[in-house]
Amino acid sequence: MKRLIVFCLIVAACIGVGWGAYHAASSAAPALSHYVPSGALLYLQAKDFSALLAGWDKSAEKQSWLKSSNYEVFSRSRLFLRLVDARKEFSSAAGLPADTDLLRQVAGTQSALAIFDIGKLQFLYITRLPSANSMQTTLWQTRSKFETRNAAGVDFFCRRDAESGREVAFAITGDYLILATRDDLVAGALQLMKGNGGRPIDSESWWSQSVAAAKDGGDLRMVLNLEKIVPSPYFRSYWVQQNITDLKQYSAAISDLTLFGKEYQEQRILFRKTPAPVEALQSAGPASVAEMIRLVPSQAGFYEAKANPTAEQCLAILETKLLAPHLGPAAAEKLAPQVQIGNGETGSSADMETRIDLPPTQPVDSADNAAPLKAVLSKNSPSAILYAQSTEKDKDGVFVRIHSAVAMLTGADWNEADVRNALVDFVRPSFTTGKLGVNWRPNAGYFELDGLWPLSVSVKGRYLLISDDGALLSVMLSNLRRTDTQQPAVYVAGFDHSRERENFLTLTRLLDRSPDRSAAGDTPDFFSRNIGGLTSTLAGVSSEKIVIRDAGDKVTQTVTYEWAP
Repeated sequence: MKRLIVFCLIVAACIGVGWGAYHAASSAAPALSHYVPSGALLYLQAKDFSALLAGWDKSAEKQSWLKSSNYEVFSRSRLFLRLVDARKEFSSAAGLPADTDLLRQVAGTQSALAIFDIGKLQFLYITRLPSANSMQTTLWQTRSKFETRNAAGVDFFCRRDAESGREVAFAITGDYLILATRDDLVAGALQLMKGNGGRPIDSESWWSQSVAAAKDGGDLRMVLNLEKIVPSPYFRSYWVQQNITDLKQYSAAISDLTLFGKEYQEQRILFRKTPAPVEALQSAGPASVAEMIRLVPSQAGFYEAKANPTAEQCLAILETKLLAPHLGPAAAEKLAPQVQIGNGETGSSADMETRIDLPPTQPVDSADNAAPLKAVLSKNSPSAILYAQSTEKDKDGVFVRIHSAVAMLTGADWNEADVRNALVDFVRPSFTTGKLGVNWRPNAGYFELDGLWPLSVSVKGRYLLISDDGALLSVMLSNLRRTDTQQPAVYVAGFDHSRERENFLTLTRLLDRSPDRSAAGDTPDFFSRNIGGLTSTLAGVSSEKIVIRDAGDKVTQTVTYEWAP
């Protein structure tokens, strides 16, 4: 009998819990996207905007950034000044300062920001905020300066600045505060809230496709209509990454940032306009990348692995990182050239003897020393390539030495003799006229050159490993015995900021003291002459990792940021 009573109590408790969960789910307020009118280019949503804003205000990163020279320079940039002008126009239209105090007042829990025009910065902001708190805001208390209008039976307020043409409109209905730079956006949101018609943003295909693929949102979610954003001249001018050509292949994107204590994880999904070829998805590249990651040495400060690299890409990595390191192409000059004012002469009589109907004379020695190495790479066609790098200070603690290693994986075994001969053919013209210092001598599991050039190579069946540091190569060779693997991916990269930060600062301090920098005066360029400012501001970030997977119709990117305890 006692068992029966206990059983009945358990059943009753389960029914009560289930009914409570059902009631809570059925009475939950709709997502804010239901109230945003269609036509937005970008949608940003926070689960608790007030908490995120408070965390940023208290963070050491904010204080460090605002005090840095980089921020001082950024505050005088064209982009920053345009944003300042827009804020001033908003303040004039609203009749009150648009500052951080106003932002804190209107910051509720679940909040959404939709951008409708990048150039004019037209937006709609909706936040869940108790009506009592909304009515304590400066915005509500100055409503007498606004014109009263009505939509869906709800009064809202609008004010227009005659000089700039900027509008500010807002409304408070229930526990919602709505703020926009156009009165029709506020009216549209109110109509959607009251169910009086209208088309919300979540009825558009780019939105529904993105949200359906991402499912549950993070603490911060961003959804982008790339088909409309990418062609915008404002986006093309101010987009920091400068990868517009690559973005043209995508129609939409969604990114969710989730906070797990000391770990921040960003999940991105980009949707292709045209799916990738089936052959690319069925290649051995993603599986090879998963297999190569186990080779990453523990002392590596940075590494990246790519699937299906071309022979040209492999050669470029070997050349720039190991065989002939160089700075790469010069940065594009954004200033007009200086015009030298002379006496009007633009040439000399000797120019009349220059033939213009013949191609320029080529150097006598035009032999391509990279041809043998390129031929070896083309013949083996690597399915994945791994590049790893570490730094260390010299014994005097003045200079920072950078060590690099490259590993490639193919479907068939490498020919070790061909590889070593091709490497010698590449490096010989750089430092010897004969064969001095370009002979291979065996070491523990690998071969190294017998001269001053620190180059080591090892072939282990389908694996080819090349490095300028024997110790780094030895660790990678020992990692070949590891059996752990990751999930297939087309790209994996990692950066150990906590390990590399001190050496990076030492290196950049030396670079920033160069004569051409000091000649520019006391004003540093953005992230220049104070290039270590970024790593100092984000000193709390211990590491970062990115994994990219390709499903043909969409590309998934997972970025994980680890913060120091």
